Amino acid sequence: MLGEFIGGFIGLAVIVIIVVVLLADTLFVVKQQHAVIIERLGRFNKIVGSGLHAKIPFIDRRAATVSLRTMKNGFDIDAKTEDNVTIGLEVSAQYHVSYEMGAGPADSGVYKSYYMLQQPVAQMRDFITDALRSSIPVYTLDEVFAKKDDIAQDVNATVSEQMAAYGFTLVSTLITRIALPAEVEDSMNQINAAQRTKAAAQDLAEADRIRRVTEARAEAEAMEKAGEGIANQRKAIAVGIKDSLESIQETGVSNNEANLLFMYTQWTEMMTEFARTGKSSTVVLPSNFKESASMFEQMVAAAETNDAGNVPPAPVKKD
Repeated sequence: MLGEFIGGFIGLAVIVIIVVVLLADTLFVVKQQHAVIIERLGRFNKIVGSGLHAKIPFIDRRAATVSLRTMKNGFDIDAKTEDNVTIGLEVSAQYHVSYEMGAGPADSGVYKSYYMLQQPVAQMRDFITDALRSSIPVYTLDEVFAKKDDIAQDVNATVSEQMAAYGFTLVSTLITRIALPAEVEDSMNQINAAQRTKAAAQDLAEADRIRRVTEARAEAEAMEKAGEGIANQRKAIAVGIKDSLESIQETGVSNNEANLLFMYTQWTEMMTEFARTGKSSTVVLPSNFKESASMFEQMVAAAETNDAGNVPPAPVKKD
């Protein structure tokens, strides 16, 4: 009895193990953004997407798991420009397996990417290299820098058609860096430095020009204000002279005598000022100065006589 029990237990255990193994080989899960190629007896059978799936144990097998996510690779490529400068290009390519299923499984991107191309990255690198080395020689070095985005778009369009035949979609191709030979880079740095120096000199010259214009305008305005002040001063002097002459003429002297007298008073005031300040100066007297002085003395004497005539006689003292 004990032997039969042990034998039955072992048999049951073997059956359970076989069932577990068969289930493990039958059921499988495909992750999101992936696809699995199923082969039956060594030949393509079907393509399954994400989720839980089953296959016939020992007959079907999972030949490949293909990622449908966008991938990125970088390449270093050398090319020569029209002006015979060899440059190094750093190229970045983004791509993914085509999502199109086509008329049948054999036309899908998953099928082509697995069965038609063994090393897709290497093949894509060759296509991009060939496209760039065909495009770059028609541009000068300066044009390559200016049109690198246009060149990358042309390369992307060309290589996309080529990679589509192998089940891949080329999303974008970018030229991320252009490396120059050392001597060319030094020359360009010197040119850029010279241009920056020239621009700085032009800015300084413009600033100096603005400063000079501002100073000139300020000086012109100051001179204009000073001229207005001098004009007003001269006007005030002229009014004063006019009033003085009118006052002198009211005494009954002639115009000529009034002018001479005014000149004499002006010169005497000036001489008094020279004497007060103590500054040594040379004074040029007019030719008729003596005449003016004589007339002034006569007028003073006449004034004194009139004053004396108006004084009442002293009272006579009576004894």
